[in-house]
Amino acid sequence: MSREYNLYLRDILEAIGRINRYTRGMNYEEFLANDLVQGGVIRNLMVIGEAVKLIPEPLKCEHADISWRKIAGMRDILIHAYFGIHNEII
Repeated sequence: MSREYNLYLRDILEAIGRINRYTRGMNYEEFLANDLVQGGVIRNLMVIGEAVKLIPEPLKCEHADISWRKIAGMRDILIHAYFGIHNEII
């Protein structure tokens, strides 16, 4: 049974919220020094990218101002090029 698209949108919002919580009050150098936070951010970026891939095309077309393909592409990079990820870019 497939999920309704609004659940994927909720997943995206929750992942964004977690990223904000994990990084709140951190500066760039603190982020780079904290492997635990980096891992949490990367995991949530993957969740966002996967959820974006499952949102129906008509809805994406209605919101063409959002870079859906780039968001999904980030997920692909994080999954498939894992050892080539530079945390400075994340």
